[in-house]
Order: sequence, then structure tokens, then C-alpha cells
Amino acid sequence: MIKIPFFKMSGSGNDFILIDNRQRILDGDQLGDFVRRVCTRKVSVGADGLILIEPSDRVHFRWRFFNADGGEAEMCGNGGRCAARFAVLRGIAPERLSFETRAGIIEAEVHGRRVKLQMVQPSGMELDLKVRIDGDEHPLHFINTGVPHAVEFVEEASRVPVVNLGRKIRFHDRFQPAGTNANFVQSIDRGHLKVRTYERGVEDETLACGTGAVASALIAAAHGLADSPVAVETTGGEVLNVYFQRKGEGFERVFLEGDTRLVYEGNLWEEAYK
Repeated sequence: MIKIPFFKMSGSGNDFILIDNRQRILDGDQLGDFVRRVCTRKVSVGADGLILIEPSDRVHFRWRFFNADGGEAEMCGNGGRCAARFAVLRGIAPERLSFETRAGIIEAEVHGRRVKLQMVQPSGMELDLKVRIDGDEHPLHFINTGVPHAVEFVEEASRVPVVNLGRKIRFHDRFQPAGTNANFVQSIDRGHLKVRTYERGVEDETLACGTGAVASALIAAAHGLADSPVAVETTGGEVLNVYFQRKGEGFERVFLEGDTRLVYEGNLWEEAYK
């Protein structure tokens, strides 16, 4: 029976299965069904996503990130922080490291449980989009922070029907064909936001979203509502810190910082994914 070693980790409420795939334990091109099965809660390990650590001839390692639906994504902020700590724990990389993603090269610093991750250069920012949903016009804003994010400012985040409204934004014609994540942002003051996120690929509200926290902070700054650093309070109650510098109408040197948690390590048996 083939057993696959793995770590289960959490980054601010986003949970991930991490596998050291440098020896090509898994076939990297036929992973959709495998990911869906092991990420299914109650019948397997269960997670928001799965991360493979693979060799790179450019930096310390290459990662591949898969959402729970089996689709491969370019970037995930909380997953990136977990991957960096995993690499340090496994002796794959030092505490100051860089790794290769589909969105570009990412740099990170690991200090125990706390990880500060330099994000890819944000792109495609569009402000004040008028998007009609169920007959109502929603003032949305868009930015790609490694993956696409729509942002809507709300009076009280706790009252937003995140799953219903988030799904309609995620699949709206305006954001096709790639779709988008949807963030609902309550501004507390210039250094503090509350954010709830509907995540593409998970197809549900998650307890946190790193790239969503970054997108929300940058859009708030673009509207003059926030200054770096911004403390972003997530649905799970943890706080992510977002750092950035303004560059003209855009941003540079964007960092995401927060805690990670090593939950357990074990071996996947075949019956967990077949």
C-alpha cells in the first residue's frame, strides 16, 4: 500500500495539505481527482487547498497550489506563508527564502510561526465598477494580487450574505472567463479593516484569504481610506498585516504577514484518495 507523507497546516483559518513532492511521489499532471478527494472534509483529510513542494533550478523550491475543487491557482497568500514555514521545517530552505509560483517569484521571511511574504506586483486595478446583480447596482472595485479579487465596501461586514452574493459576483459576466474572488470590506479606521471573502475554487466563504486581505487593503488605500500598515481582521478572528508603498496610481513592495499553525503530520493511505 502506497502511503504519502504530508503536513496539515493552517494560515489564519485557511487550512492546507502540504506534500514534499521533490522526488515526484505524485504525477503532477493528473492531480485534479486526487486533490478533490483528499480535500473533501469528513471522508478524507479535508482542506481549502493542497500544496506541492517541487524542485526549482532558479530559487529554493517551486510550489504548485491547488484549490479544493482540484483547479490549479496562481497564488495564495496564506498558503504561501504555510509553504515557506514548511520548507524551513523540512530543511528545504533557510529562514529567508524565495520560491517559484505561477504568478512569479515570491520572497518570504520565517520567524518561528510568523511569516512575512512579499507578494507579486499587483495589477489590473479598476475602481468604481458598476455591476448589476439581481436588479441592484453594486459599486465594485477590482485588482489582481496574484489572483483576481473584486472588493465591495459595506457598512457592516457581519450582515452581508457572503455565500449568496459572493457566488453571484464570482460568476458574473463582468469577470469572466477567469472569474473572481469576492471581498466584503468594512473600514474601521485608517489602519483597520474587517474583511469577509468568498473564494473562487473553494466556492464558499473561508475563514481568511491572504490575497483577499491584500486586495482589500490596497483598494482601501486607493480610496484614501487606509495607510500602510493595515491590520485586516478575518472571519476567523485572526489579524493579517498588509504593508505596501504607493507608486503613482499603483503599489509596490507589498507584503503579507501573519501566523501559521502546524496542525499535524501523517501519511495518506490509498483509501483516503481512491
